[in-house]
Parts: sequence; structure tokens; C-alpha cells
Amino acid sequence: MGYAKSVLTPEAEAFLAEWRDGADTVAARTSGSTGVPKEIRLKKCDMLASARATVEFFGLGPSSLLLLPLSTSYIAGKMQVVRALVADCALVAEQPSSSPLSRWQGGRISLLPVVPSQLPGLMSSPAFGLIDNLIIGGAPLSPDAESSLVDSGVKAYATYGMTETCSHVALRRVGTDLFKALPGFTFSTDERGCLVIDSSSLSFGRLVTNDVVKLCSPQSFVWKGRADNVINSGGVKIHPEEVEKVLLPMLPSGVTAYVTSRRSDRWGEEAVVVTDSPLVTSGLLSRLRRILGPIHCPKDVIVLPEIPRTDISGKIKREKF
Repeated sequence: MGYAKSVLTPEAEAFLAEWRDGADTVAARTSGSTGVPKEIRLKKCDMLASARATVEFFGLGPSSLLLLPLSTSYIAGKMQVVRALVADCALVAEQPSSSPLSRWQGGRISLLPVVPSQLPGLMSSPAFGLIDNLIIGGAPLSPDAESSLVDSGVKAYATYGMTETCSHVALRRVGTDLFKALPGFTFSTDERGCLVIDSSSLSFGRLVTNDVVKLCSPQSFVWKGRADNVINSGGVKIHPEEVEKVLLPMLPSGVTAYVTSRRSDRWGEEAVVVTDSPLVTSGLLSRLRRILGPIHCPKDVIVLPEIPRTDISGKIKREKF
């Protein structure tokens, strides 16, 4: 890392000290989106291999400049530091906030990772157009955010990965559906239709996920949703995330909603919409039914005072009823 050009926060400095402490692993925390957050140990050799794949994909090198607006308590922040080390380039770390680049006075930024909750503030920055490559992870992008990013002209990617894989193993250009593997990774599916990740460079070798995908090739897939979230309604499998692709663009601005299951005496389970706004009514369900048909359409709307989210990424914690 080019120290004369780098600016680190105390938190990033602390992670760098941990990186150099002579141990083979570093501590990391899972996001808590599918369970209680937990601490795990990640091998530094795996983190280096992951960083090399990202550096190769984006063509990063000594003349690059990386920005870090995320906490190094989590894998996305840690990996941006490691990428700068691997690329031997400058890194500028900001205190994490909802408005990255709000005071940026530098030049072009080669790679910038954010979570979706940071996008509105980031896109309002005068420096937004200085980003060469933007990667967004931690939670799915809303249709409005995806559309705004496409219109902006900035080269933006949604990531697929997890703490256990040392950040992303695949990237999807925003505006498209296809996730493409980073160097060193290939994909297959198991009997559930869930993604299986094979790595020639990371120590886990093979990792079976709970993500249902449409496999397009050994290097690409379309994400359909979490197997944990699938609703078995009268023998029909409903993927909430696919229903949400139709639902979310219909919502009034600022309204949050997701699709989950509720016990049903008739169907075993039935799909319902959970929202934080009384503006989501049965009239919206009628519109959905005309598009999705009566089987896949949610049967009811549940209004909550607040929808629980994870602390860092703001990912919705899906509740079943």
C-alpha cells in the first residue's frame, strides 16, 4: 500500500495492525441476516486469494485509488484494505456514513464498495461521477435504486458472496440479471436447485449455499431467492423474491414491503405482503393478481409499525407469521 498517498481511519489502522500480527487468521462477523450474528475466523491466505480475484477483474494496480466508506468490523471493509495491499495502491478510508464522498476533493476512484442504504447520499455527491467502478453488497437493490444507477452511467455491480467466502465470488452488472464468476470460481447446483460454489484458490474448496439459482453456465447464474424463504402453498413453490420483483415497483415512494409466508388451514402456507405503510392495500393485491395469477399472488397485507433490519447493511429480517 502506498502510504504517502493513503489516508486511514483509526479503525482501518487497527485492522491493518491485526493483518500484520503474525497470525494466520483474522476475526470477522457475519451479517445476521439469516440468523444471530456470529464471529468466525477467516484465513488470511483466503482473503488474499479473494482480493487477487477482484484486483484481476477490475484491473487494479499501483496507479489505482481505492475508497473505503465501510466499517472494517465486517468483511466488505476488511477486504477493501486487503485489495489495496494486493494492488499496492493508495487507499482512502472515510468514517462510515450515509453520505460517502460528501467532502471528497480528490481525483478518480478506481473501486468503491457500498451498501444500498448509502446509495442516496452517494449519488447526491458532486464527486459521484468520479467513480470508475462501484460495487454494492450486503442487501438486494431496490428497483428504484437499480434504475437510478443505470441512468447515472456509472459502472455499478451488485455482488454475490458472504463472509465465509471472504466477500464476493460473483458480480452482476446493474441493469442485468446475470451474475458472473470472478477468476478462480465455478458454479453448479444441488438437488434443491441451490448454488454450489467451487474454488480453486480458497481453502473451503466447495461450499453449498441456500440460494436458489438458475444456472446458466459453470461461470454464471441468475439468482432466484433463498431456499429458506420458499413458500410451499398447496404444493406450489413460491419464491418471495420473484414476487417482489413485480410488487416493489408498484409501491409508493418511501414505502417498504416484502413477501413472506403465513400459516394457512387450507394451503399449509400462503404468501402475504408485510409492509410498514397503510398505503399498501387490497387494491394493490388485485393488481398483482392480474399479473401473477391467483396461485402466486399474496393473499393478504400485514402492516407493522416498523420492519426489522440488520444493523450494518440494513437488510430486511424476514419474519414468518
